[in-house]
Amino acid sequence: MTLQRITKPEVTPKRVTILGSTGSIGANTVELIVENPEAYVVEALTAKTNVLLLAEQARKLNARLAVIGDSDLYGDLKVALAGSGIEVAAGKAALVDAATRPSDWVMAAIVGAAGLAPTLAAIRRGCTVGLANKECLVCAGDVMVEEVQKSGATLLPVDSEHNAIFQVFDMDQSAAVEKITLTASGGPFREMNYQSMAKVTPEQAVAHPNWDMGAKISVDSATMMNKGLELIEAYYLFPVEKDQIDILVHPQSIIHSMVSYIDGSVLAQLGAPDMRTPIAHTLGWPERISAPSPRLDLGAIGELTFEAPDLKRFPALQLARQSLQSGGSTPTILNAANEVAVAGFLGGKIDFLNISRVVEKTLEHLAAPELRGLEDVFEVDAAARRHAAELV
Repeated sequence: MTLQRITKPEVTPKRVTILGSTGSIGANTVELIVENPEAYVVEALTAKTNVLLLAEQARKLNARLAVIGDSDLYGDLKVALAGSGIEVAAGKAALVDAATRPSDWVMAAIVGAAGLAPTLAAIRRGCTVGLANKECLVCAGDVMVEEVQKSGATLLPVDSEHNAIFQVFDMDQSAAVEKITLTASGGPFREMNYQSMAKVTPEQAVAHPNWDMGAKISVDSATMMNKGLELIEAYYLFPVEKDQIDILVHPQSIIHSMVSYIDGSVLAQLGAPDMRTPIAHTLGWPERISAPSPRLDLGAIGELTFEAPDLKRFPALQLARQSLQSGGSTPTILNAANEVAVAGFLGGKIDFLNISRVVEKTLEHLAAPELRGLEDVFEVDAAARRHAAELV
């Protein structure tokens, strides 16, 4: 008998685009691709203003295109990539063009409503989209879902909570699901009394106890608006009713979310609090790829604890749930007002507790028409931002 060496079949590299490559999610995605260079070809990278990091990433990954969102920085990026052969572009339209380039998988990691148009452009191509921009479904859930259905695109949730649900949700037996439970760390002020929260600084608010995130998302976590936005996102990602989504505070951030079934079973996805795990899951999907995330040692952790969220100290959660129940463009208003209020807090214009108050007053002031398309979304978004800015 002749022994033959078993060789792995050749795998065609997956062509990828990263929208928002210099942010936390984008940078972690770049790191995973660097560790698996033969498995991926990079079509395009985009950033808002970080020219130097974008150019460094583009050279490292040999990207075909690099786009800077700020048109005034086109010349700087051109100089930074001189002699590389990498195509350079700038501006909002160029961000959308990057999303339409031929790629199998797109990471949608542009923070806020700015990511709407590029993400929608990727969806309309019918490709696989790793969705890290929760605002896309919060601001324009019905519009996005309709476009996904038309194009046949695949949405893979990158948020650790939604990715956890995705991994344990039996889509073939969705009728057997009683509820899904999003877990929340509770943020840095989980045990702080209400009066003291009025005095917290932006530096304190961005110091998340478990996760390394950008300033805006960290403040959202501190107000728990982040979990409210995730509640709305979960409704559009999974076939459940609005009252089948719960939120549970879990300070250790080890259980990332759970799915409860009608037979009493509760399935949960566990892991160390490291975004490289859910990113790797979506980047490799439907296969699994290696990630350098810390390995979970439950023996060392010793204890996992849970508590109900305090809606009085964290009213953002209730505002988000009410917005979901109201429907129409109410979540669009919620998100826009929150972005303005968070920017106001980070800029020292309002205190921490006024973030939710600005959102609440904006919701009370504006009508919430139905959304027929992206232009409607932008119109409502702009109106909400104007009103919130006046309040700030």
